[in-house]
Amino acid sequence: MQVLVTGGAGYIGSHTVVELLQAGHSVVVVDNLCNGSEVALQRIEKITGQSVRFIRADIRDRQAMDGVFSRHDIETVIHFAGLKAVGESVSRPLDYYENNFYGTLVLCQAMEAAGVRRLVFSSSATVYGEEAPVPYVETMPRGTTSNPYGTSKAMVEKLLEDLVSANARWSVVLLRYFNPIGAHPSGWLGECPQGIPNNLMPFIAQVAVGRRERLSIFGDDYPTADGTCERDYLHVVDLALGHLKALPAVLEPGVSIYNLGTGQGVSVLAMVNSFMRVTGVDVPYLITSRRAGDLPAFWADAGKARRKLGWTAERGLDDMLMDTWRWQCKNPYGYR
Repeated sequence: MQVLVTGGAGYIGSHTVVELLQAGHSVVVVDNLCNGSEVALQRIEKITGQSVRFIRADIRDRQAMDGVFSRHDIETVIHFAGLKAVGESVSRPLDYYENNFYGTLVLCQAMEAAGVRRLVFSSSATVYGEEAPVPYVETMPRGTTSNPYGTSKAMVEKLLEDLVSANARWSVVLLRYFNPIGAHPSGWLGECPQGIPNNLMPFIAQVAVGRRERLSIFGDDYPTADGTCERDYLHVVDLALGHLKALPAVLEPGVSIYNLGTGQGVSVLAMVNSFMRVTGVDVPYLITSRRAGDLPAFWADAGKARRKLGWTAERGLDDMLMDTWRWQCKNPYGYR
């Protein structure tokens, strides 16, 4: 299958491109490199021994996207491109709605014009909203999102559902991610945030490698076991394999929704202590006030993905932490 991967030079996208190529699929990557790196694409080629067709373009550029579909016989689109930092979205909501919602709208318009109607969308567990009980199950309605990032994902889900309702030739798979961490076991691919990391794991790793003085833990007064936020962390390679497993599902018309997570919550303090245990490296931290937009705790019910897709998260927390540390040690300044 020939697959267009938007955002394929980014963290999750690059790992997915590796798995697609190794499974025998043909891949075209579109990325504007605001959160990605051409070095990642070069390393994909090193890992897989295959070349990557790369087009530097923005999904909001309709003319550029029309050109991609006219030059390549695309069968399916896996859509990662977008902004992804919860905290940043609170201070930059317009950027998030423009990139995530409007960008998807333009992409879908170009797909429809080209007659390409199969889409796997990179959604988020945040769409379940503030009031949803845990664990999150796909049958739950979308709830009241707590930040513009989550709202933008919920808006895209609704857009895609309406598109499928209006045109039965469309097929969409919504993959609701929980918290991907880790890196490719080779140490050649990993998370490389621009500037100060917004996510926990890359910040821990940058403190451990000496790039940051200490970690800030946002709040220790949540209604959790140790007072810090709990999240469902899964290995990025497991997440990438989830997209491979979703490709047969996107051959069927309609909308299908799957959680991709481990089904277990891990607190921020537990992550820090586990990292220090696994690596033997000290991570100084400071408890600060809560961060806007953070929920106390959530994790997945991933039973549907297991039953319907044959997917389950196989890599444990120690694997996630060691692969992160291997990546950070080999690449202390990321792809730079």
